[in-house]
Amino acid sequence: MSVKVLLVEDEANIRQFTKINLEREGFEIFEAESGEEGLKLAKENKIHVAVLDVMLPGIDGYEVCRQLRQDYPTIAIIMLTAKTQDTDKINGLEKGADDYMSKPFNPRELVLRIKAVLRRTDVEEDSQTIDDETFKLDLYSRSFSKNGKEITLTPTEYNIVKLLMENPGKAISRNELMDKAWGENFVGDAKIVDVNIRRLRSKIEDDSNNPKYILTVWGVGYKWHKE
Repeated sequence: MSVKVLLVEDEANIRQFTKINLEREGFEIFEAESGEEGLKLAKENKIHVAVLDVMLPGIDGYEVCRQLRQDYPTIAIIMLTAKTQDTDKINGLEKGADDYMSKPFNPRELVLRIKAVLRRTDVEEDSQTIDDETFKLDLYSRSFSKNGKEITLTPTEYNIVKLLMENPGKAISRNELMDKAWGENFVGDAKIVDVNIRRLRSKIEDDSNNPKYILTVWGVGYKWHKE
């Protein structure tokens, strides 16, 4: 089965050049020049990865990301941004993106990023679970629940929770979280971990401002507190 990639980019030259390079890797490309067109293509096709430019005519890439994450929780999303401000990158991550790249970018690096995010979403597990009474992580179905109620996680969030729950009480550094959740070849900074932890807390904590499950270990990273 070919991997279906949605490429949403309003600059024709960049879109065509990127499409050619992705097709060389065997990806099936669905291209759109606006956010509205991209959402329509996502609805009509089972997309595995979405590559979204931030600056788009009509609805911007952030809103496209938010809607895709809401409607297709397991899709992998990579944001392309010409902006270098951390706040712009964080905005995309908070909307549900798994990764981001700054323009101009090397198409080969984009290919590697896509392959890395696909590895995170397609890991075969033995039929087993991690269960700490309050939470249950099913490694076979890749499902996660709290007190029997299922919570939808993005592929990246799943990998973070899996690493934390496998090591209850252990302080895990941001670098280790990046290596395990994004891959050892990921080029990014620790802010991507912090943003995903905030998203996770908003989903699983009773009060995300006073977390009791995912705890901060100051100067190190995070740990899972098992009640």
